[in-house]
Amino acid sequence: MTPGARLQSAIEILNDIFQSGRPADRIVENWGRSNRYAGSKDRAAISELVYTVLRRKAELSAATGREDARLLAFAAQALVKGEDISLLADGGRHAPEPLSEEETAVLAAAALPGPEAAPWVRLNYPEWLHSELEAAFGNALEREMSALLDRAPTDLRINTLKTKRERALKSLEEAGLTAEPCPWSPWGLRLTSRGNLPALAVYREGAVEIQDEGSQLACLLTGVKPGEQVVDLCAGGGGKSLALAAMMGNRGQIYACDTDGRRLAPLEPRAQRAGIRNLQTSVLGPWHAGQPDPDLAGLAARADCVLVDAPCSGTGAWRRSPDARWRLSPDMLAGYRAAQEEVLARAAALVRPGGRIVYVTCSLLPSENERQVDTFLAAHTGFTALSWAAFWPEGVAPPPAPAGNALRLSPASTGTDGFFAAILRKEEDK
Repeated sequence: MTPGARLQSAIEILNDIFQSGRPADRIVENWGRSNRYAGSKDRAAISELVYTVLRRKAELSAATGREDARLLAFAAQALVKGEDISLLADGGRHAPEPLSEEETAVLAAAALPGPEAAPWVRLNYPEWLHSELEAAFGNALEREMSALLDRAPTDLRINTLKTKRERALKSLEEAGLTAEPCPWSPWGLRLTSRGNLPALAVYREGAVEIQDEGSQLACLLTGVKPGEQVVDLCAGGGGKSLALAAMMGNRGQIYACDTDGRRLAPLEPRAQRAGIRNLQTSVLGPWHAGQPDPDLAGLAARADCVLVDAPCSGTGAWRRSPDARWRLSPDMLAGYRAAQEEVLARAAALVRPGGRIVYVTCSLLPSENERQVDTFLAAHTGFTALSWAAFWPEGVAPPPAPAGNALRLSPASTGTDGFFAAILRKEEDK
């Protein structure tokens, strides 16, 4: 493909993202499947431009005064990459139409916002979230939000049922991929080169799984042990369930649950590949507070640990899904908070006396994190928040984290996705 054809393809993909509201990664992937003529370098260049626009959309919109995909893509090429748009938009085969007089004038006058611009413009996040992000980070706001503009690394979790970290490193190296141990997770590897990981034997045989280091640390914080009864109440695709099963050495039982059966469907073949035998899945229907749980009645007040990986805004994962910051709305956030309250109440009914809920989000927002925990504790006086540091396993170096009972991770502070994790213990019977 010519550079002009790559630019036009990126514009078409951006138009689809803006108009459909669907996740960018799915649209980019579908475009690649539908346009097999595009080589790997073409796809990489197109994807890079699309994600540059999504990451820096507020800056580019401020620079041009426009929101349309064509002008934003042109501005990204001109202002971020320093290319001459007139040479790319020449009207040639598969290239964009030449610049109009208006577009030429807009680009000639365009400049990226300087330090005097509002932080939500310079740092590319929705203005309506500013007060909450400022409350979360205070003087560190600039550093934290700047880190969310970077590309996220690819982290792997070794499956301790099948391998050790050193052996997995060697297997990756022999297959042509380089990696290094993650800074905090004892199971983590961070890829330092690119390759087709799913095609490798070390992946196909279940010795490694793709999982961000922050997600691994949230699993580590559960402290699950062999023989326990564990519920993963919002299991989704089951990445955390697989990690918990390995922690338990295939002894005890994990109940991986979700309200969406389609999300759960891949878990059973993933578990089989990983050699996991102590896991069963359950699709959950509606539940009403104060009523017996129709799907989990047999687990009422019996679970040693309930992991609540709650539905949330995903603000901590904006490096991976930069378009998500522009899809999020106040109504969506209110819906997530309501869902979090409901799933925490459902979890409370499952925990045995002396057991614990581990509440996890990939959010940076206090309204989904600290305030949600405070609301839960006020309504469930039989629970107490434990310090994550006191619960951290011996022999594992703890990540740097702010003072307080809950663990908070972020790209700027720990190099992981943003995560929040709180341990809520149910009092013993008296």
